[in-house]
Amino acid sequence: MKHQLIINARVITAEKIWPDHCIEIKDGKIAVVFPCERLQALEEGVEIFDAKGAYAAPGLIDMHIHGFAGFGPELASEEALLYMSEALAENGVTAFCPTLYCGQPADMLRRIQNTVGAFGKEKGAHILGYHLEGPFISPKKPGVMKPQDISLIDIPALERLYDAAQGHITNMTVAPELHGIELLVKYCQEHHILLQAGHTDATYAEFLHGASLGITHATHAFNAMREFTHREPGAAGAVLMHPEISAEIIADGKHVHPDVVAFLARVKPPENLVLITDALRPTGQPQPPFTANDEDVILQDGVWRRTSDQVIAGSSLTMLQGIKNLVSFGLTLPQAVACASANPARLLGLKNKGSLATGMDADITLFDAEFRPVRTFLA
Repeated sequence: MKHQLIINARVITAEKIWPDHCIEIKDGKIAVVFPCERLQALEEGVEIFDAKGAYAAPGLIDMHIHGFAGFGPELASEEALLYMSEALAENGVTAFCPTLYCGQPADMLRRIQNTVGAFGKEKGAHILGYHLEGPFISPKKPGVMKPQDISLIDIPALERLYDAAQGHITNMTVAPELHGIELLVKYCQEHHILLQAGHTDATYAEFLHGASLGITHATHAFNAMREFTHREPGAAGAVLMHPEISAEIIADGKHVHPDVVAFLARVKPPENLVLITDALRPTGQPQPPFTANDEDVILQDGVWRRTSDQVIAGSSLTMLQGIKNLVSFGLTLPQAVACASANPARLLGLKNKGSLATGMDADITLFDAEFRPVRTFLA
C-alpha cells in the first residue's frame, strides 16, 4: 500500500485556509488532514513531500477543454489524449473532460473511436469522459463551430457516439430551443449525461423551458448565447436571474468582463459557479503552427482568434491562472478553488473528488503564492 505524507502545506477547505497542515495519503485516498504540530514519528517507507508553505487544494477539474500543449481529441489518437493528460497534470489539473467540437457524424465518430482506448491508460490527469460541444446547437450562435457541422437533434446519431465512447460521455452542450429537446433530455438522463445549454439563441421562455426539463447548467456563460435586454432577457438573462442555473465561466477577463463575473458570484449560490478554461489545443504549445478545429488561430491579447476573421475561437487560460483571476475579480481563495474543484465534481456526480476530506480520492494540487504549480498528486 502506497503511503505518502504532505507536510507544511496551507490546506484550502470550503470554509478557510489552514496553515502548517499535513495531509496523509494511503493507497490513493486521503487518510487524515491534521496540524503539523501533531506530527509524530513515522513508520518506515512513508514518502514525505515538504510543501514549504504551498497551498494544497482539491485536485482541479476542467470540464470544458479542447486541448493543451499541442494535444487534444481533435488529433484523433490515443497518444494525443494521453499526452494532453500528462501536460495538464504538470499544470495542476487532476481530471478533465476532453471536449469535441461539432463535426460531421463520421468525423465525430472517428475521433471518439480513435481516442476511447486512452481511458484507463492515463498517467496524468484522469480522463473523465467526453464533453460534446454540439452538434445539436443553434446555427445562429455558432461561435467558431462550422455551420455545415451543426445539426438538428438526432437521437440515433447520439446513440452511435455513445456506443463508440463505450459510455464515456459525461456532458453535452445543446441549444434548448431545438425541436425534439424533450427526447434528447430523456435519453441523456437515462445515460447519465449532463446536458448544458450553450451556443443557443433561446428566448428567456425557451431557456427556462429547457431548465424545467433539467438543463440547468450553462456552457461558457454569456458567450454564444442570446444576449440580455430589458424587454427580452434571453438566455443570458435566464442565467443571471435564476440562482438554480449553474454557469461555466471562462475567467480570463476577456470572454467575460471581470465585474460581470463578480456580479454573477454575488447572485449565484457559491456552488453554482464553475471555472473552465475552454482552452484550445495550442495553449501551452511553444512553437507554431497554431491550429484548432482544423483552422489557423493566432494568440492576441490573451485569447485565440481565428486567423481568417478574428472571431474569438477560445481561451489560452490554465486552471491555476483562472483561480488567480477569480481572486483578483473579488472571490475569496476558497471560493475560487471550489469553482475549480468541488463545484464541477458535484455537477459531474464525482462523489469522491472535490475536497480534502478523509476518505476522498487523493487528487491534490499544490501551488505557490504566485499560482504556479508545485506538485500534483493523483489518486
